[in-house]
Amino acid sequence: MRIVVALGGNALLQRGEKPDALPQIENVRTAVDSLGLLAEEHDLVLTHGNGPQVGVLALQSANDETLSEPYPFDTLGAMTQGMIGYWMLQALQNRLPDRSVASVVNQTLVLAGDPAFANPTKFVGAVYTEEEARRYEEERGWVMKPDGKYFRRVVASPQPQRIVETRVIRTLVDSGAVVVCSGGGGIPVVRDENGNRTGVEAVIDKDLTGAVLAESLDADFFMILTDVPAVMEDFGTPQQREINRATPAFLRGKGFAAGSMGPKVEAACRFVELTGAVAAIGKLEDAPKIIRGEAGTIITPGGYYGGLVNGMPSTFDPARIP
Repeated sequence: MRIVVALGGNALLQRGEKPDALPQIENVRTAVDSLGLLAEEHDLVLTHGNGPQVGVLALQSANDETLSEPYPFDTLGAMTQGMIGYWMLQALQNRLPDRSVASVVNQTLVLAGDPAFANPTKFVGAVYTEEEARRYEEERGWVMKPDGKYFRRVVASPQPQRIVETRVIRTLVDSGAVVVCSGGGGIPVVRDENGNRTGVEAVIDKDLTGAVLAESLDADFFMILTDVPAVMEDFGTPQQREINRATPAFLRGKGFAAGSMGPKVEAACRFVELTGAVAAIGKLEDAPKIIRGEAGTIITPGGYYGGLVNGMPSTFDPARIP
């Protein structure tokens, strides 16, 4: 089976941790302990977020007096792909000494006319007080928006259209390699009037890019791993409950918040609708259980999932036999 996994920020940085290198390296090692179980039996492609890391690098670049101007966000995205990709590459090689592992720095094509460029919404970097936020708006031209009781910088988050290096990634996966790619949603690029690719100031949602990647690689299973056990109905209320099986139509009708579960649900539903395959949302450490149908929220065209049958996901519901 071919599995594409989109790792949430918790795979690198636990809530409340400082974005130092050492704790992130340790968290990656922990993540790979769980993911290694999948790679032992299946083709595995990994993508990951980069919000905290790209924010740190953006702040460093903005404060570097030796630069005439800060590095642009496409370049910062490439830097995080190299850094996080290295951490994951090494951890996977140590966990799977008999498998080839590759980390790819790659681009994601977006549309130059995407309306997201006129309305930045993607949070990056640290939190600030309102006073600090206003100062950075004035001094650096940043766009700042409320994030809970604090403020954070926001940048454009256009819709991913295509992974530029899809053929290279497919070749690696077909050869049996475990591949880390499309980190941070991929380096955002557009085509100019001459047809050439050029980077843009944006950060693409990694879950949406993960869905595009999974579809383009003909994945059998697309898994979004985060720090919650499943998608919750009536979250934060006494009626809160896990949704363990769902169709795309059912989840779309629940109206999940755009800033939290919404993009994950959208990405999972999009993949299922386009491919007829299986998607799931759940906790990182539950990855092997999710594959077996024992944890997480599993989304299929008909809402049924019977685990693995002969190594492949079963979506045939025997109860529907006339």
